[in-house]
Amino acid sequence: MTEYAVELRNVTKRFVGPSGEEVTAVRDVTLQIRDGEFFSMLGPSGCGKTTSLRMIAGFELPTSGDVCLHGKPMGQTPAFQRPVNTVFQSYALFPHMTVGENVGFGLEMQGGVAKADIQKRVTEALEMVRLPKMEKRRPKQLSGGQQQRIALARALINRPEVLLLDEPLGALDLKLRKEMQLELKTLQREVGITFVYVTHDQEEALTMSDRIAVMSGGVALQVGVPGEIYERPNCKFVADFIGETNFLEGTVCRPPNGTAEIELAQGVRVYADLSADQTLSTGQRVFVAVRPEKLLLSEGAPGANRISGQVEEVVYIGTDTQYGVRLAGGQKVRVRAQNHDPFSRPAAASGAPVTVAFMPQAARVLVD
Repeated sequence: MTEYAVELRNVTKRFVGPSGEEVTAVRDVTLQIRDGEFFSMLGPSGCGKTTSLRMIAGFELPTSGDVCLHGKPMGQTPAFQRPVNTVFQSYALFPHMTVGENVGFGLEMQGGVAKADIQKRVTEALEMVRLPKMEKRRPKQLSGGQQQRIALARALINRPEVLLLDEPLGALDLKLRKEMQLELKTLQREVGITFVYVTHDQEEALTMSDRIAVMSGGVALQVGVPGEIYERPNCKFVADFIGETNFLEGTVCRPPNGTAEIELAQGVRVYADLSADQTLSTGQRVFVAVRPEKLLLSEGAPGANRISGQVEEVVYIGTDTQYGVRLAGGQKVRVRAQNHDPFSRPAAASGAPVTVAFMPQAARVLVD
């Protein structure tokens, strides 16, 4: 069996728009999702992530390209004949059925499965999602988190090769959503099934995923493990979409050799390390991307890059304090300092002159 549970091979999907125009939802996407992996497709609305998921499920068929499941091309194979199940944001539980009937519904529809076997597998599925002895309850008697687990049990009872999840936590409140993120990841490890997860929430993707595909405009811009996506984005969109980033616009001063020298506004020069595959030219306009937590706010802060500025705002948010600093040259940046001490005091007050420092390794040189 191939190591890839799911493959999208140069997949393109076009629709006819409301005015008769052709709309390309997915554009020549190639992805390999490993067997047993928790893989997330992340991006804003309209980026093509849900359409990609629907093509894996068989609800949509590619205009061109192939979708393969464990090396087998799906072609025109209808959804009900594919070894996958889907969990949607709306759990679609039948209100007139008990929990046990909801969970066992798929096996009932298959036919040929003895009632005793269905009952056994319903019990196993409910234990798997940590809701034992719930068979007799009705969906309306369950909390949102419990309903979400019942939808998972219903999908897992058929023992699919791949489980597809289309923003299944979107209807939950923030605290429950965070709890369920960890529950989902734990469940995925325990059952060993490949999970393909669609979300627009970057924190959710970073928390749960083994790897992430960041999508925009129907294209997969970058695929990598969470740390790589966050720390080494390959373009301005990925850096901006994943977390918070400061972008310092400037010009390459000389042909770089491992480290780029960038001239910002008012002649301020900074240095940033380059990845092995980056090529820049003298005079090229670029962006130096630095995360707020990578910036240091202190007169004596270490770092090859030091820029003077003035604090415009100080915001205490518990875990850290955020500073808005206007740099020499007019650009504003965000600086985040973690509050280590029980009674941490701001490093600088609003209106105070400061020095912002960062190391070359903490920055990424990006183009549009």
